Amino acid sequence: MMFEGKNALITGAASGIGRATAIRFAAEGARVTIGDKNAAGLEETAAMMASTPVIQPFDAVDAESCRQLVAVAAKDGLDVLCNISGVLKWGRSEDFSLDDFDLVMAVNTRSVFALCQAALPHLVETRGNIVNTASAAALQGVPYTTAYVASKHAVAGITKSLAVEFASRGVRVNAICPGQVNTPMTQQTAIPEDIDWALVMRNAPKLLDGSCEPEDIAELFAFLASDKARKITGSLFSIDGGQLAG
Repeated sequence: MMFEGKNALITGAASGIGRATAIRFAAEGARVTIGDKNAAGLEETAAMMASTPVIQPFDAVDAESCRQLVAVAAKDGLDVLCNISGVLKWGRSEDFSLDDFDLVMAVNTRSVFALCQAALPHLVETRGNIVNTASAAALQGVPYTTAYVASKHAVAGITKSLAVEFASRGVRVNAICPGQVNTPMTQQTAIPEDIDWALVMRNAPKLLDGSCEPEDIAELFAFLASDKARKITGSLFSIDGGQLAG
């Protein structure tokens, strides 16, 4: 098993990619702590896992809540942090609420840094690693999602900067850039009717069935967090059905 004896913290674990990743890590022997604002969803995820996780609800907007989550997860050491919590909001940029912009940045970017900052002392001790969730939107512009795109570009920058800063201390930091994934976040987010959908879809996935399932992304999380990827750091990995290929 890839993570036998390892301690992993996975955020966003109440559904979607976070849930699939928690299930995957537990199947590979990890002792998993799962975090999300949705406590009921965490209980549902726990029931699907091969081993009983530590359940710690948290609020990604609250830095102290982020630090408390890491403290709980690192009680017996911490080897892996998977930052998967996120929020998506659509809207025409000229009408987009600054409060919504701040919320997206707080959840998708500020919390990632807060969690990394709290986890890094523990990861230095174990020579562990971080896998962040960026997005195809970290590598291109996407109309009507300016806040989300800005937040994910920032995650890419955090990933590369931390990778350089902590490489000499044995900590690896990478990020995954999913394209379209069939998750509650993408399926249930309200999309305004007055947008140019053809403009949004100009870089649709190229594979016949290009949309990913959460389990597809979880496989990449497991690989990057494992010793199989021991020489990989500071990298952004696209998994998007060819969305960004051209």
